[in-house]
Amino acid sequence: MENRLRYQVEEDQAAREDGLAAPGASAQVDTEFRVICLCAEWCGTCREYRPVFTEVGQAFPHMFFRWLDIEDEADAVGDLDVENFPTLLIARKQWVLYFGAMLPQPGHLRHLLEVFGRQSLADSQEYALFSSSARAWQNDADLQRLCVI
Repeated sequence: MENRLRYQVEEDQAAREDGLAAPGASAQVDTEFRVICLCAEWCGTCREYRPVFTEVGQAFPHMFFRWLDIEDEADAVGDLDVENFPTLLIARKQWVLYFGAMLPQPGHLRHLLEVFGRQSLADSQEYALFSSSARAWQNDADLQRLCVI
């Protein structure tokens, strides 16, 4: 699995085709970063963004990438309110570093991951507690559950 996305493929054919984790897959224990895209199949922007998300995932093989359809996997999403697509969750260990909508262009996600990847673990923890909204993410049970799937 060296230099490849870390994932366990179960039954999702799309996940097998683009190298993203399938529903029910869990990140490898040693994968420090999780990048989860919360989208919906009916969303045209999401369908267009999926290859972009896959491309970025292939550029960051040490990070765990997961495409999560909020309707097909409603139980995993819980009570999270996803209003805009694509919505991304970026976590480092248990620390939520980013949760929100992102322009569907590879440069935005790539840049954010490069910045987070250069941080020390202590810097990431400090960043995760910097603002009131970021502190709220750390206490959100649904976000925390997604950090470990």
